[in-house]
Amino acid sequence: MGTASAHATDLGGTAADPAAATDSSAKAAATDSSAKAAESLHHPDLDEIDLAAVLHALSDPMRLRIVRILAEGECNCKSIDLPVTKSTCTHHFRVLREAGVMRQRVEGTTRLNTLRRAELDARFPGLLDAVLRAPVTD
Repeated sequence: MGTASAHATDLGGTAADPAAATDSSAKAAATDSSAKAAESLHHPDLDEIDLAAVLHALSDPMRLRIVRILAEGECNCKSIDLPVTKSTCTHHFRVLREAGVMRQRVEGTTRLNTLRRAELDARFPGLLDAVLRAPVTD
């Protein structure tokens, strides 16, 4: 009997497959980290959304591109093709989320993004319409 099997049996257990134990531990850790990520995402309440923060979030061309894409519907971060590094994309999504422009939700290992259109229209009527109608400059 091998050392690991003998040790497991000596402890009153059964000889288990170490690879299976590692796989289930990895799955549990991934699920736990996804749950923690979802809990740690800050989304301001409607009355906390500040016009200056929204205007700052919309002042960057990459973030404006993200908003235009989200105006067409929900999508994940990877489906938005930006000519910047992954860490810079993460920064842009965080700025938009923390300003209250978009909402992110975690589904498995994916973050799905949605424009908070109705909420922003209620808080600042006409703002998003004006931003989305403005000519695109690159």
